[in-house]
Amino acid sequence: MKVKKIPLRTCIVTKEQFPKKELLRIVRTPDGNIVVDETGKLNGRGAYIKKDITVLEKAIKTKILEKRLECEIEDSIYDEIKEIIEK
Repeated sequence: MKVKKIPLRTCIVTKEQFPKKELLRIVRTPDGNIVVDETGKLNGRGAYIKKDITVLEKAIKTKILEKRLECEIEDSIYDEIKEIIEK
């Protein structure tokens, strides 16, 4: 029997690889909106970050999400990400 391959993704802040389920995907949709994608299946340009408050704070400070998604990100999106991480 074949062993199922676990998809790995890289955190844009720490550059570590994790299984897809351990990371949080933030997406810029084709119409330019920024959305937190908990399903991992939304259409658009995505970036993964580790589900950790210190990683999120570093991402906010360095503005790496804005660079990777090539657009401005409002504070409300960062607040939403923080709530999801703290669950």
